[in-house]
Amino acid sequence: MDSVFQVDWRSSVEEIPQSLWEACFLPPLEGRWWYQALHASGLEDQFQFWYGLIQCNGEPVGIAPTFKMDVPMQLVLPPALMPMARLLGRLKPSLLYQRTLFLGSPCADEGSLGLLPEVNRLQAMRAVHQALLLQARKLKAPMLVWKDFPASYGDEFSRLAKHEGLFPLRSYPGTMAVLPGVTKEEYFASLKASRRHILKKKIRRSAEKVGVKVDVIQYPDQAAMNEIFNLFWLTYEKATTKFERLNRAFFERIAQTPAAYFIILREQDSGSMIAFMLCFASEHHVINKFIGIDYARPKEWLLYFRLWDAALDWALSRGARSIQSGQTGYAPKIELGHRLVPLTNYCRHRNPLIHMIYGLVAKTVSWATLDEDLARFLKAHPEEEHR
Repeated sequence: MDSVFQVDWRSSVEEIPQSLWEACFLPPLEGRWWYQALHASGLEDQFQFWYGLIQCNGEPVGIAPTFKMDVPMQLVLPPALMPMARLLGRLKPSLLYQRTLFLGSPCADEGSLGLLPEVNRLQAMRAVHQALLLQARKLKAPMLVWKDFPASYGDEFSRLAKHEGLFPLRSYPGTMAVLPGVTKEEYFASLKASRRHILKKKIRRSAEKVGVKVDVIQYPDQAAMNEIFNLFWLTYEKATTKFERLNRAFFERIAQTPAAYFIILREQDSGSMIAFMLCFASEHHVINKFIGIDYARPKEWLLYFRLWDAALDWALSRGARSIQSGQTGYAPKIELGHRLVPLTNYCRHRNPLIHMIYGLVAKTVSWATLDEDLARFLKAHPEEEHR
């Protein structure tokens, strides 16, 4: 019997059985708890969420998480084209934004289509893509993007892109630190000698400048959450690349999931929180999702590296074998021994002419054009982008 796929849209996480979420989004992928927190956090001014329930021969076999966003053109256009876009935007402000339907999630570490193991992934992707095209037209979203998919989807996307006319767009790479053993010294030994020397020196210099107390907590109380969100906002304001703007409600909701741990640094003398890292623990894997740092403190405190040192101790104590640290902020992550994980967007614009232009522009995008830290790194290690 031939497989017949159908995709029906649901407007909330709860409309899809929890058992299907658990079967389709296995660790280390962010699961139902992640999408539920995003959906329920009052982010409607930025995103609208839908969930495609994928059925094969009438049986539920997968979930396609999607969101709609009016994307600022400054995030998608090359810098050389932005002056023209701003000029056109004065005449018609809507031209500064592009309504886009994404398959994926805001601030997830990588894209994924949730499917039961026995399902033919290519057939499911073809059915989902047709459903996305109809949904995008209904939402008046001319742009459709499969967001931040890893290389493990490469074979399917090469066929889907050829059949559906999608063009690939290089995305910001993810980052992954592999922990080769159960001790910190084994981690240090895995680093290049120069990086190992510099990191140990930075941690030692920080300890000389400030004493800190490390707490690892779950379910923070309101006082701690006030400090956490204030530090997150300081870090968000300092960032140069901003896709989403998370709020206090999101942090309060995500803090209630059993997977969430907050690694907190407090100044020993005052007891004030000076840095935190929100991590999600999953079997032998840790996702380093968000950080917050008090940038009013002296730079000589080197809080980012002190925070990593504390998170590393905690991850190793749990038996973790890897730490995934997400996109952007590459310079210090590379120092800490993270490898770059290629991610790709697969895109289609409804207008054939714009689609062709975007496709040509996409061919000029590389890691070096996306980020200055990456450009410097690739200049010294050009083989890394093609590894």
